[in-house]
Amino acid sequence: MSRKTSIAYKIIRSLVWFFYPKMRVYGAENLPDGPFIAAGNHSQMNGPIACELYFPGKHYIWCIAQMMDMKLVPAYAYNDFWSQKPVCVRWFYRILSYIIAPIAQCIFTNADTIPVYKDKRIIETVDLSLCRLKEGAGVVIFPEDYTEYNNIVHRFQRGFVSVAKRFYAESKVPVPFVPLYVCPALKALYIGKPITYDPDRPVKEEQERICKYLMDSISEMAYELPKHRVVPYPNISKKEYPYNDRIKPKNEETSS
Repeated sequence: MSRKTSIAYKIIRSLVWFFYPKMRVYGAENLPDGPFIAAGNHSQMNGPIACELYFPGKHYIWCIAQMMDMKLVPAYAYNDFWSQKPVCVRWFYRILSYIIAPIAQCIFTNADTIPVYKDKRIIETVDLSLCRLKEGAGVVIFPEDYTEYNNIVHRFQRGFVSVAKRFYAESKVPVPFVPLYVCPALKALYIGKPITYDPDRPVKEEQERICKYLMDSISEMAYELPKHRVVPYPNISKKEYPYNDRIKPKNEETSS
């Protein structure tokens, strides 16, 4: 049964589309014909916004469940988005976190999203993701945490790979994982070549293999582009944004 979308959401989405920079998509030919999981750099709020507006084909974006509940939005938004702002302006962002609460709830409950829970309800996230994949749609995830991997991405949380394990167990179809680089500076989304889940490997080994491939592929796409500022996952000052200069992996630096 089709879901009815609120008029308020349609107005907000149109306003965001009008004011947000238009993004080009490169590498759409790398997207599989069937279901897939795309994993990209969060780029603060740019990843979800750009993919909602411009990512090709039918897709659903993982969204933290707290942003779908008006009562939970303020605490989550402040802690995750603005807690690293200078002390002198944090009062403003405290107020702002309450102002955006009804807007966030409207957006994230009407857009094509999948709520992500960090407790026992994570099974609901996985179940809904499986349903979307079985429909032939793509699932878009931004799995970075606060541990730096390099100057392009932060380390990926591994849990999302388990969706592929469940999907293979139920359908016997290995899911492709697609790397995605969100680049606001160049007003573009870059889609890389996929890697396919291997059900014959041990789970932890496969999680590490896939996440490393995705992080490295995203980094390589960024390194090959003209020089630009990378919007990092943490909401830090713009003057601290790193450039996409190629750097040695940390393990190479320490061994040299």
